Amino acid sequence: MKAIKKWIDTHPNLWEFILFNLLSNCATITNFVVMWMCTGFVFTHFADQPFQFFIFNYTNVETDLGLCGFLSFLVASAAAQTVNFFVQKNWVFKSNAAFSKAVPKYILLAVVLVILSAALPAYSQMLLVNIGVPQGIVPTLANVINILMQVVISYPTMKYFIMPKQ
Repeated sequence: MKAIKKWIDTHPNLWEFILFNLLSNCATITNFVVMWMCTGFVFTHFADQPFQFFIFNYTNVETDLGLCGFLSFLVASAAAQTVNFFVQKNWVFKSNAAFSKAVPKYILLAVVLVILSAALPAYSQMLLVNIGVPQGIVPTLANVINILMQVVISYPTMKYFIMPKQ
Protein backbone atom coordinates (compact mmCIF):
# COMPACT_ATOMS: atom_id res chain seq x y z
CA MET A 1 0.00 0.00 0.00
CA LYS A 2 2.87 2.34 0.77
CA ALA A 3 4.27 1.88 -2.75
CA ILE A 4 0.89 2.66 -4.29
CA LYS A 5 0.50 5.78 -2.15
CA LYS A 6 3.99 6.91 -3.14
CA TRP A 7 3.21 6.33 -6.83
CA ILE A 8 -0.03 8.32 -6.50
CA ASP A 9 1.81 11.17 -4.78
CA THR A 10 4.45 11.14 -7.50
CA HIS A 11 1.93 11.01 -10.38
CA PRO A 12 -1.15 12.95 -9.17
CA ASN A 13 -2.40 13.93 -12.65
CA LEU A 14 -2.09 10.43 -14.05
CA TRP A 15 -3.79 9.03 -10.93
CA GLU A 16 -6.60 11.56 -11.32
CA PHE A 17 -7.16 10.48 -14.94
CA ILE A 18 -7.11 6.81 -13.94
CA LEU A 19 -9.55 7.53 -11.10
CA PHE A 20 -11.74 9.55 -13.48
CA ASN A 21 -11.96 6.55 -15.79
CA LEU A 22 -12.41 3.99 -13.03
CA LEU A 23 -15.15 5.93 -11.27
CA SER A 24 -16.77 6.81 -14.57
CA ASN A 25 -17.81 3.19 -14.50
CA CYS A 26 -20.53 4.20 -12.04
CA ALA A 27 -21.99 6.28 -14.86
CA THR A 28 -21.13 3.61 -17.43
CA ILE A 29 -22.99 0.94 -15.47
CA THR A 30 -25.94 3.31 -15.08
CA ASN A 31 -25.81 4.01 -18.83
CA PHE A 32 -25.81 0.33 -19.85
CA VAL A 33 -28.49 -0.75 -17.36
CA VAL A 34 -30.82 2.09 -18.38
CA MET A 35 -30.12 1.51 -22.11
CA TRP A 36 -30.82 -2.22 -21.80
CA MET A 37 -34.00 -1.59 -19.77
CA CYS A 38 -35.21 0.99 -22.28
CA THR A 39 -34.40 -0.99 -25.46
CA GLY A 40 -35.60 -4.26 -23.92
CA PHE A 41 -38.74 -3.14 -22.10
CA VAL A 42 -39.60 0.53 -21.72
CA PHE A 43 -39.58 1.78 -25.31
CA THR A 44 -39.93 -1.46 -27.30
CA HIS A 45 -43.30 -0.43 -28.73
CA PHE A 46 -41.45 2.38 -30.60
CA ALA A 47 -38.86 0.08 -32.22
CA ASP A 48 -40.67 0.02 -35.58
CA GLN A 49 -41.26 3.77 -35.68
CA PRO A 50 -38.61 5.71 -37.63
CA PHE A 51 -37.48 8.96 -36.06
CA GLN A 52 -35.68 11.90 -37.62
CA PHE A 53 -35.26 15.39 -36.22
CA PHE A 54 -32.38 17.83 -36.70
CA ILE A 55 -29.19 15.69 -36.50
CA PHE A 56 -31.02 12.70 -35.01
CA ASN A 57 -31.47 10.10 -37.73
CA TYR A 58 -33.09 6.89 -36.52
CA THR A 59 -34.91 6.05 -39.73
CA ASN A 60 -33.49 2.57 -40.38
CA VAL A 61 -35.40 0.64 -37.74
CA GLU A 62 -33.57 -2.58 -38.66
CA THR A 63 -30.21 -1.17 -37.53
CA ASP A 64 -30.99 1.67 -35.10
CA LEU A 65 -34.26 0.62 -33.39
CA GLY A 66 -36.04 3.79 -34.56
CA LEU A 67 -37.64 5.95 -31.89
CA CYS A 68 -36.94 3.21 -29.33
CA GLY A 69 -33.22 3.58 -30.02
CA PHE A 70 -33.30 7.37 -29.84
CA LEU A 71 -35.26 7.51 -26.58
CA SER A 72 -33.19 4.71 -25.02
CA PHE A 73 -29.84 6.37 -25.75
CA LEU A 74 -31.20 9.76 -24.67
CA VAL A 75 -32.54 8.53 -21.32
CA ALA A 76 -29.46 6.37 -20.65
CA SER A 77 -27.11 9.27 -21.34
CA ALA A 78 -29.07 11.68 -19.15
CA ALA A 79 -29.15 9.21 -16.23
CA ALA A 80 -25.43 8.51 -16.57
CA GLN A 81 -24.56 12.23 -16.66
CA THR A 82 -26.47 12.83 -13.44
CA VAL A 83 -24.57 10.07 -11.64
CA ASN A 84 -21.29 11.22 -13.18
CA PHE A 85 -21.58 14.80 -11.88
CA PHE A 86 -21.62 13.75 -8.25
CA VAL A 87 -18.99 11.03 -8.62
CA GLN A 88 -16.51 13.28 -10.45
CA LYS A 89 -17.03 16.40 -8.35
CA ASN A 90 -16.83 14.67 -4.99
CA TRP A 91 -14.46 11.73 -5.50
CA VAL A 92 -12.21 12.43 -8.49
CA PHE A 93 -11.61 16.15 -8.63
CA LYS A 94 -12.50 16.69 -4.96
CA SER A 95 -13.62 20.06 -6.19
CA ASN A 96 -14.61 22.81 -3.85
CA ALA A 97 -16.10 24.74 -6.76
CA ALA A 98 -19.39 26.26 -5.75
CA PHE A 99 -22.24 23.88 -6.52
CA SER A 100 -24.30 26.79 -7.87
CA LYS A 101 -21.54 27.64 -10.37
CA ALA A 102 -20.57 24.07 -11.29
CA VAL A 103 -24.09 22.79 -11.97
CA PRO A 104 -24.99 25.19 -14.82
CA LYS A 105 -21.64 24.52 -16.52
CA TYR A 106 -22.10 20.80 -16.09
CA ILE A 107 -25.64 20.98 -17.43
CA LEU A 108 -24.27 22.68 -20.56
CA LEU A 109 -21.66 19.94 -20.93
CA ALA A 110 -24.28 17.26 -20.29
CA VAL A 111 -26.63 18.75 -22.91
CA VAL A 112 -23.83 18.71 -25.48
CA LEU A 113 -22.92 15.15 -24.53
CA VAL A 114 -26.54 13.98 -24.52
CA ILE A 115 -27.17 15.53 -27.95
CA LEU A 116 -24.04 13.90 -29.35
CA SER A 117 -24.88 10.63 -27.60
CA ALA A 118 -28.39 10.62 -28.98
CA ALA A 119 -27.28 11.49 -32.54
CA LEU A 120 -24.15 9.35 -32.88
CA PRO A 121 -25.66 5.84 -32.39
CA ALA A 122 -27.79 6.01 -35.53
CA TYR A 123 -24.63 6.54 -37.56
CA SER A 124 -22.34 4.21 -35.61
CA GLN A 125 -24.94 1.43 -35.64
CA MET A 126 -25.33 1.73 -39.40
CA LEU A 127 -21.54 1.58 -39.81
CA LEU A 128 -21.26 -1.43 -37.50
CA VAL A 129 -23.99 -3.31 -39.36
CA ASN A 130 -22.40 -2.42 -42.71
CA ILE A 131 -19.04 -3.86 -41.64
CA GLY A 132 -20.71 -7.11 -40.58
CA VAL A 133 -21.12 -6.81 -36.82
CA PRO A 134 -23.99 -9.05 -35.64
CA GLN A 135 -27.16 -7.05 -34.97
CA GLY A 136 -27.48 -8.45 -31.45
CA ILE A 137 -24.39 -6.60 -30.20
CA VAL A 138 -24.65 -3.47 -32.35
CA PRO A 139 -26.46 -1.33 -29.71
CA THR A 140 -23.91 -2.30 -27.07
CA LEU A 141 -20.95 -1.45 -29.33
CA ALA A 142 -22.63 1.83 -30.30
CA ASN A 143 -22.90 2.60 -26.60
CA VAL A 144 -19.17 1.87 -26.14
CA ILE A 145 -18.40 4.38 -28.91
CA ASN A 146 -20.65 6.90 -27.16
CA ILE A 147 -18.90 6.45 -23.85
CA LEU A 148 -15.43 6.85 -25.37
CA MET A 149 -16.55 10.08 -27.06
CA GLN A 150 -17.89 11.35 -23.74
CA VAL A 151 -14.60 10.67 -21.93
CA VAL A 152 -12.56 12.53 -24.55
CA ILE A 153 -14.79 15.59 -24.20
CA SER A 154 -15.72 15.53 -20.54
CA TYR A 155 -12.42 14.95 -18.71
CA PRO A 156 -10.64 18.16 -19.75
CA THR A 157 -13.87 20.16 -19.58
CA MET A 158 -14.59 19.04 -16.01
CA LYS A 159 -11.00 19.32 -14.81
CA TYR A 160 -10.29 22.83 -16.10
CA PHE A 161 -13.67 24.52 -16.51
CA ILE A 162 -16.40 22.98 -14.37
CA MET A 163 -14.69 21.47 -11.33
CA PRO A 164 -11.32 23.12 -10.90
CA LYS A 165 -9.77 23.11 -7.48
CA GLN A 166 -10.19 26.62 -6.11
